Amino acid sequence: MEEYGLSRNQLFTLTRKTLEKRVNNYYQATNDGNGAIEILIAIQVREELCDADFSMMLMELVQHIFLRTRSTAAMRRYYLYFAEYFEKKEWRLLSIKLFPAKTYIAEKLRALYTQFIKEPLAGLVGS
Repeated sequence: MEEYGLSRNQLFTLTRKTLEKRVNNYYQATNDGNGAIEILIAIQVREELCDADFSMMLMELVQHIFLRTRSTAAMRRYYLYFAEYFEKKEWRLLSIKLFPAKTYIAEKLRALYTQFIKEPLAGLVGS
């Protein structure tokens, strides 16, 4: 975490407001979405380990990084940890953006499946 301007100790002791300010400043200074995502993953771990509320932290920044910046391996790796940050429609768009080939193949398989299911029924109806 040192390379992101936060020590491990700071990551687990600073208040939510201070962490939000530091992560925002880090992203504004570097435009490093991958680093910001990794910091936010660490903060999610902190939330699970302590009583303080760190849920939905920096929601606008997360949405900006995932929806408005270029897709990266880190985004594909960690996107599931941010599912609650997105509405259903946004989540669908994000899945298409991050995994275009997988989405394309799934749509083609769905079309083939419906084509083969309809054909036998059409033959039975016409008989």
